[in-house]
Amino acid sequence: MTMSRKKLLAAGLAALTMLSACGGESKNADQPKTEQPPSSQTPPPAANQPAKKDITQEKLEVVFYSNNNDPEESFDYRFGDSLRKKFPNWTIKYIRTGPGATLQDLITNGTKFDIFFQTIGNFEAHAFPAGIQYDMTELIKNHGIDLNRIDPTIVNAVRTASGGKFYGLPVFTTNLVLYYNKTLFDKFGVPYPTDGMLWGDMVELSKRLTRIENGVQYFGFTHSPAHTIRVNPMSIPRVDLKTDTPTINKDERWKQFFQAFFLDPFRVPGYLDGMKQINKIPDINNFVKDQIVGMYGYLSSLIYVWEKELQQLNWDIVSLPTLESQKGIGSQSYPSYFGITNFAPNKEAAMEALKYLLSDEFQSEMARKGIMPVLNNEAVKKELGKESPYKDRNWKAVFYNQFAPIPEMAVYDAGLVNQITTAGVNAALDKTDLNTALREAEEASVKYIEEYKRNQ
Repeated sequence: MTMSRKKLLAAGLAALTMLSACGGESKNADQPKTEQPPSSQTPPPAANQPAKKDITQEKLEVVFYSNNNDPEESFDYRFGDSLRKKFPNWTIKYIRTGPGATLQDLITNGTKFDIFFQTIGNFEAHAFPAGIQYDMTELIKNHGIDLNRIDPTIVNAVRTASGGKFYGLPVFTTNLVLYYNKTLFDKFGVPYPTDGMLWGDMVELSKRLTRIENGVQYFGFTHSPAHTIRVNPMSIPRVDLKTDTPTINKDERWKQFFQAFFLDPFRVPGYLDGMKQINKIPDINNFVKDQIVGMYGYLSSLIYVWEKELQQLNWDIVSLPTLESQKGIGSQSYPSYFGITNFAPNKEAAMEALKYLLSDEFQSEMARKGIMPVLNNEAVKKELGKESPYKDRNWKAVFYNQFAPIPEMAVYDAGLVNQITTAGVNAALDKTDLNTALREAEEASVKYIEEYKRNQ
């Protein structure tokens, strides 16, 4: 590997830390048994053809790796324990990123792993520059994996990012929902938000919650800027792939987006003064730990990522409020892709493992834990949250809205998210006007793209 490629990998790891923050979940639970669906069973051999060797009976190892900071406990709870039960003859191993175990370290040391997984955008940003991607098209065909069973917006996104190939398969996903603190709503006599609420109605609720009470500043609403930009409901692409130029100061929809998500909610009476006191947009800790925020727009995965932290909060969820111009359209899906590496020692076994992870059996099992499945299957979706510690919450909110389309994105897309996030935060905090923020984001994005190209 060239030094420029090593530098690019190191820079990518630093830039993507924020967007990978929701990967670490810690669980330990029994795995329920359900009947194996016909679609995931091995078909009988054709007449006059030798029987296909049953790879599941072999003693072999399938190794997973991710640099999303997931601990081993999380991997085992979500995938490892189920895979070991399904394939008892196999050794299922997980390599966690850390000192001496970064993606660059593993490649330099010649450490081979069969499957790499990361969230959309981050998958491409890590795998492609490192050159570890592998087109699984033939394996998908040979193993009879029906891509029509998966939500089409997710399938189209991976196909587009891979230039029509399949370097990864989605296994689970998440999207934006609206969390709310029932205690604050009760305290101030404000009605709870509801599924299907419009964005403007949510802003009106925020007005009634934003106040100073007994010397404490309360905020009606906040969200995670980077995630809101990443999965924006308006499906605005961050780059024009034909010209490799950023769209941030060219596509007029960005102004509408920032007005709706970074100005209107933060300009209700008293909000800006409160933000200037803390010099930031109120964040997840202000919502969950300090409990001074009434509503929080965030990923539905928080329910299992911060299971213990949420115990201190009297909370529930509703669907993400939608724009007047996009009724019924929520955020984009934010899937995690699992891709077989080009140096995988056991590609056939790795694909067999991925086939199982996409089966009705496993997707239902995963959904019951509160992890959002990728199958376009109503029966599987209805299992969502049934075995979660928070099974009494409004789980139907997660699938209430239709997914917004996932736009085309460049391999360096995650870096552009960081530039746009800076613009949104500066505008929200009134550190600069919106036009200046967009122009500065464009200049920073152009430099980022140029640097990326120089390192190729």
